[in-house]
Amino acid sequence: MKSELQVFQEFILQRGLRRTLERERVLQEIFEIHGHFDVEELYLKLREKGVKVSRASIYRALPLFREAGLIREADFSDGHWHYEHIYGHSRHSHLKCLGCGEMVEFEEPSPQDLEEHWVKRYRYRIVALEVQGYCPACQQGA
Repeated sequence: MKSELQVFQEFILQRGLRRTLERERVLQEIFEIHGHFDVEELYLKLREKGVKVSRASIYRALPLFREAGLIREADFSDGHWHYEHIYGHSRHSHLKCLGCGEMVEFEEPSPQDLEEHWVKRYRYRIVALEVQGYCPACQQGA
């Protein structure tokens, strides 16, 4: 299996875009994060490691990583996107608590079946499936 960097380099080459060390360093940091992240968290992790990169550069790189199939948008409930790396991982969905915001990842055969149905019926390209509800703790408090 190719590394995420190899996949991205091939993607850049096919698109006729310039290969930059800055993008590659951002990608490397993304794959060091285990879980969801937002731009601010990614920016701060890079700065802590002495990597000089602007937030604007990160915002410009994320769509390229998404198009290359390396990351996906995972959540927008707090007004900005959260992301996760997906290359090399099995496809999964999210169960999100509307009370506390807890996010649980799950793999079930039925969500993929639903996605395939929606793709055929509505011609959507599904990038994420999220189920919302209330976790046990929030149900107790409600």
